[in-house]
Amino acid sequence: MSDTQRISRKFSQRAVMEAIIQSGPISRASIAKQTNLSKQTISEIVRQLELDGWIQETGRTTGHIGRSAVTYELIPDAAFIAAVDLGGTKVRVAIADLAFHVFAEEVAPTDRRGGQFVVDQIADLCWQAAARQNIPREKIRMAVIGAPGAPEKSTGRILLAPNIPGFDAMDVASALEKALGFNVTLENDVNLCVIGENWLGQGQGIDNLAYIAVGTGIGGGLMVNGQLVRGVGNAAGELGFLPFGANPFEPESLRTGAYERVAASFGIIERYQTLSGQAATVPEIFEKAAGGDGDATTVLDDTARLLAQGIAAIAAIANPQKVILGGSIGLRDELIERVRTFLPQCFPYPVEVEKSALGAQAAIVGAIAIGLGHLHNALFGADAPDSRMSLPPAETMHFREAAR
Repeated sequence: MSDTQRISRKFSQRAVMEAIIQSGPISRASIAKQTNLSKQTISEIVRQLELDGWIQETGRTTGHIGRSAVTYELIPDAAFIAAVDLGGTKVRVAIADLAFHVFAEEVAPTDRRGGQFVVDQIADLCWQAAARQNIPREKIRMAVIGAPGAPEKSTGRILLAPNIPGFDAMDVASALEKALGFNVTLENDVNLCVIGENWLGQGQGIDNLAYIAVGTGIGGGLMVNGQLVRGVGNAAGELGFLPFGANPFEPESLRTGAYERVAASFGIIERYQTLSGQAATVPEIFEKAAGGDGDATTVLDDTARLLAQGIAAIAAIANPQKVILGGSIGLRDELIERVRTFLPQCFPYPVEVEKSALGAQAAIVGAIAIGLGHLHNALFGADAPDSRMSLPPAETMHFREAAR
């Protein structure tokens, strides 16, 4: 087979597989209508996909005039994806099949030692999750790792992630591939959140969208005209380094970020202690505010004003239709209502502010979305640098959280 014929065959295979992913169960006649390929070509490709174990017969069409036709669909457990949401305080691992069913999930506190210890922890959690559901390791074909900071493709390092020590000095991507034994894609965790919300959450059908995660740190994911904005060094959306809040010229602001120092959890805790003279965790501060504590109320008001400023900065540059708030702090209704109050006071144009629909699962959903696209394309795509397999429509997906 010549190179031209091989590439043509791959494009045809991709078209057939995409029709099955999008519309399965589907008959060969319906595939022909969608792809404009010949019936002979479709029959050959379907036969090979069936022999290779990627698709299966699911029945026959009914309710039509004439003979019924065999229908085909993807075999969901033909391969699996590991999706990882790595944070400064906890790491969440999920194993999903090709139909986006999540069969196993493990959550653990992030190893404070960082570096290789965190790499080994991720691998251990993947194997634990797989073993719990008797998923063979060899069926896990790739992993998508969402991490705070900016993954550097050329070196495999993760920069701007001070909460995970050592990742800025090692090839994290290669270390993970060695520990897991399959391909790994590194992505910023909040980028995954905005992808997840755009696919299955609050951002469905919205091409200009922002996601802000507020917790141990603060970060943003931005989608403009339907495309994720990464920037030249994958550092787009590193809101923690906005040059306001704390003094941006202090050495600590170069490490943690001037904005993150005041808008994320440690800033909230420090402000409350300064005002009240008492130590309290972030959840306790929210509880105190609900109970009428004036100092706690002041801290939440100040935090909401800071978030409104951050949203205004994003809106002034990118003009998103909607901003979604997530993270352990950003999901708090008390904070979101305050942000909605303060935002019009510092920005002249309306911006929708909504609570994440996916919550703590947003990055996992985004990781699986990217993983599905990469895996489908690697298995069935064409040899083109920008070829992408589109994801199944949201209405056909049933995200199923693993039973505890």
